[in-house]
Amino acid sequence: MTDDLVPGEDGLARPLWASTDPMLRDYYDTEWGMPVRDERGVFERLSLEAFQSGLSWRTILAKRPAFRAAFADFDPDVVAGFGDEDVARLLGDAGIVRNRAKIAATITNANATVALRADGGLADFVWSFRPADTPRPRTAAEVPTTSPESTALSKALRKRGFAFVGPTTMHALMEALGIVDTHLLGSHRRATSGIWPD
Repeated sequence: MTDDLVPGEDGLARPLWASTDPMLRDYYDTEWGMPVRDERGVFERLSLEAFQSGLSWRTILAKRPAFRAAFADFDPDVVAGFGDEDVARLLGDAGIVRNRAKIAATITNANATVALRADGGLADFVWSFRPADTPRPRTAAEVPTTSPESTALSKALRKRGFAFVGPTTMHALMEALGIVDTHLLGSHRRATSGIWPD
């Protein structure tokens, strides 16, 4: 076991970022990297990854209930219909990240998500960029922040009208959805998604 993995009181090994904070630990143990294949689930994570850009994931996770309330539980059909009054409401909502560009991108992406249904939908589109193999990092330094697939996904989504979908953000999305497994070797969560064997 490396210094980047910390055994918890329960005997389970977790990375440093998930080892002390109860909210992050619960997210790591139960959600991060588990397969998400429904449109709303993928749209929510795409949206939250965009809002996370430049901020800590803990900040976004703590605000997730407020984000869900503000964005109609990330129903793409509802968010696609948001207008100026909704933008003003969101900019006044202290429970979320009040960034005009990110709010506008979420509405733009909702419209793009609805449009993508004609070609199979957002979830299948994003999952079509699953690589042939997944990283096997032993240390935090070995965890990649981009990949050829996340770069290709970024370009493909931009062509479809999506915003705030850079290669780093898309790699984080792929990790969160279980498309790649970047759990450290030795973590109790390694290979638990059912997508990758080890």
